[in-house]
Amino acid sequence: MNDKCLICSRIANIKEGTNPYFVKELETGYVVIGDFQFYKGYTLFLCKRHVAELHELPNDFRKKFLKEMSLVAEAVYKAFRPEKLNYELLGNTDRHVHWHIFPRYLDDPDPLKPVWIIDEKIRKAENTKPTQRLLDKLKRELKNKIEELLRTQK
Repeated sequence: MNDKCLICSRIANIKEGTNPYFVKELETGYVVIGDFQFYKGYTLFLCKRHVAELHELPNDFRKKFLKEMSLVAEAVYKAFRPEKLNYELLGNTDRHVHWHIFPRYLDDPDPLKPVWIIDEKIRKAENTKPTQRLLDKLKRELKNKIEELLRTQK
């Protein structure tokens, strides 16, 4: 872990029990609901290891991480029923491997364009922060779908 890394800090909050967006711990990472819900169901999967690039992960861990990311994405899809999912692994700002999973809906502004085309001031406006009630609902629905998928994979 890196004490100057935002993702590592968020993971430390999960371990301390102080991250309100935490959904579920998997073998290779942590599932969290996005702080802002401009795209309902926006979810992140944070790698447990602090590396900047996928290829820096040991091969077996990387395969498991990608498999778990796919499972999280499937759970997002089943929980929130979007038209499409967008997957992003960027790391330009936070150099710690983490996936952004964006549910996309037909009524999205610019539904055929990348999510980043929407100005950050709009995507991260105060009114896109979930209320506690909505956050609890999103977390519960997503966690239930993840656990359901984990049971059926055994």
